[in-house]
Amino acid sequence: MSGGHAHGLYVHARSPLHDAAPHCKVVAALAFVVAVVATPRVAVWAFAAHAVVVAAAARAGRVPAPFVARRLTLELPFVAFALLLPFVGGGPRVDVAGVALSVEGSWAAWNVVAKATLTTAAMIVLGATTTVADVLHGLERLRAPRAATAIAGFMIRYADVVTGEVRRMRLARAARCYDGRGLRAARASGATLATLFVRSFERGERVHVAMLSRGFSGVMPPVARERPASRAQWRAALSVPMAAAVVCALAWSVA
Repeated sequence: MSGGHAHGLYVHARSPLHDAAPHCKVVAALAFVVAVVATPRVAVWAFAAHAVVVAAAARAGRVPAPFVARRLTLELPFVAFALLLPFVGGGPRVDVAGVALSVEGSWAAWNVVAKATLTTAAMIVLGATTTVADVLHGLERLRAPRAATAIAGFMIRYADVVTGEVRRMRLARAARCYDGRGLRAARASGATLATLFVRSFERGERVHVAMLSRGFSGVMPPVARERPASRAQWRAALSVPMAAAVVCALAWSVA
């Protein structure tokens, strides 16, 4: 595995997925997402088949199921919104335990939850088996704009920097016996955000000056070792979206 910035979503392990070429994994993940989104919502069995594909990929990458389940909590706001659709949707209604639910709203809620869960899980498996540096390197191999990959790399790295700065500021406030609650904390929170913005901006300026002094010309140097993909790796990577595509085609044929 290559070095570089390892995000909290990354699982340090050795597996065929970890060792695969990053651009192969990126293409496979994106193609799988397209197949899942294209699957008709009424084909419940097809989403179960997609889930089996994701579970098999996670097992091949040695990504623990609890790890994926914890990261799936980020979709809870979307799930909460989807759960409201059966109650506010129009059209014919059906009684479930004495509650009138919209048939169209129920299918829409199922569509959102199923597709969001499967696509998010696929991206979690990709992130768990591929470092940020490798993902960016894979995008560059796929001819993504260098400016876009550079901005994405800086954004991910600065997210961790800003999070660490917030943690240090909170620790400093606690060391000074600050215990702001309720409306009294609003003013302090506003001042904290303003200070955080200024510090982040100044840090970015210093980093940019340091990069220019080291000969930065607008193109980031490669941070991951070259990984040429063999035909076997491409076949293994494309087997995942191909399986999803077959399931999607069967679902449309019997829908």
